[in-house]
Amino acid sequence: MAMLDGTVVNVALPTIGRDLHTSLGGLQWTVNAYTLALAGLILLGGSLGDRHGRRKIFLVGVAWFALASALCGLAPNIGVLIGARALQGIGGALLTPGSLAIIQASFAPDDRSQAVGAWSGLGGVAGAAGPLLGGWIVSGIGWRWVFLLNLPLAAVVLAVATRHVPETRDPMAHGRFDVSGAGLVALALAGISYALIEAPSPGSTARVAVAAVIGVAAFVGFVAVERRHGRTDDGTPPMLPLDVFASRQFTVVNLVTFVVYAAFGAVFFLLILELQIGSGYSPLKAGVATLPSTLLMLAFSARAGALAQRTGPRWLMAGGILLCAAGLALMTRAGLHASYFADVFPAVCVFGAGLSLAVAPLTATVLASADARHAGVASGVNNAVARSASMLAVAGLPAAVGLAIGGHHTAAAFASGFRSAMLICAGLLAAGAVLSALFVDNDVLKPTPGRPTPGPECRFNCPVSAPPLETARPPVSSR
Repeated sequence: MAMLDGTVVNVALPTIGRDLHTSLGGLQWTVNAYTLALAGLILLGGSLGDRHGRRKIFLVGVAWFALASALCGLAPNIGVLIGARALQGIGGALLTPGSLAIIQASFAPDDRSQAVGAWSGLGGVAGAAGPLLGGWIVSGIGWRWVFLLNLPLAAVVLAVATRHVPETRDPMAHGRFDVSGAGLVALALAGISYALIEAPSPGSTARVAVAAVIGVAAFVGFVAVERRHGRTDDGTPPMLPLDVFASRQFTVVNLVTFVVYAAFGAVFFLLILELQIGSGYSPLKAGVATLPSTLLMLAFSARAGALAQRTGPRWLMAGGILLCAAGLALMTRAGLHASYFADVFPAVCVFGAGLSLAVAPLTATVLASADARHAGVASGVNNAVARSASMLAVAGLPAAVGLAIGGHHTAAAFASGFRSAMLICAGLLAAGAVLSALFVDNDVLKPTPGRPTPGPECRFNCPVSAPPLETARPPVSSR
């Protein structure tokens, strides 16, 4: 459900905009409301599962996600849709961390890698099927069914999980929950996103300034709260242990993640809009147009991850990110009346090839850069960094290229803004490649005494929204 939702909704955005008579700002919030709640609460969702039972929190998340999806499908206006998308994000934050943790805690060591391989492979298949399914739904029965499709899926998941999934907990989890930290990080992301989206609106200077100040102040408060929880024995473990950033490599790789996934988020938001608004593609054709990049990821990312183990991640990451930048430069050809095979297909393939080289080594490097006891936190932080970067890019980049006020209504204006956006994103990726080449330790994936071989168990990666989550390897019970 989560993978489908992440790829299907983007295909429906132009149709939603026309049906609900909303501006590009409304479409930005349709994407960002979900990402905001998910990025702000995903670490807390994992802690809830560890404490109260992973199956229980997973089931709550699935039911919550389904009810929010129903509200999305029935939304009479853009305001209700945005609110329902935020509720969907809360459900996603409850169900997403638990899915892999349940598998890792429930399978014996000899079977776990095969189970996780199936988990990640099926997630990749869902990501690949999403654009095609979304285009077919929007062109056929209407955009509302993009959300209502989650209801029968959720019913099946609830029935199967209730009967067949064992309950597991972390016996070491204790103390109060870091609710203040989760609230402050969500407020920080909301304030900054609001300022970026509303900045171009006439007469919005005061509102934008207030939102920006609130966002920055909330972020500073979040850091202060996490530092206090980490230094004092007040019964509240920090949602984000700041000592995880004591590793220079972990900090560098998260900086690369922020830059790279900001570009990725903007591309996947704007490309679908450009293909439908600027190039005149149908929703189905626009959805199929992006499929080659996902198929390339499914075919080659596992091989890239294995190669990074042997040769080191630095040059694979740098080369893959540069290849992505080249793909975005080619995407500037996707203008008015663009031919798919002459203008779009080569760009999508080059971009997908770059993703295949870069994302799996990046994920493995994040886990290898952190202390083993912080493996789950490190993955959650990296996932949240990627989602936050994507959200901020979706909020700010359209205004930077002149698309925020009315520009999306005409094909020529949107195509012009899209070309500028792709060049900016290509520049971000080039900067990420330079950071990787200069600062990523090429020996970081080599095993060292006291630390297991740091490759990720997730062998297939679909980076439309964020790197795949990994969790710490708990002691394993029988099946």
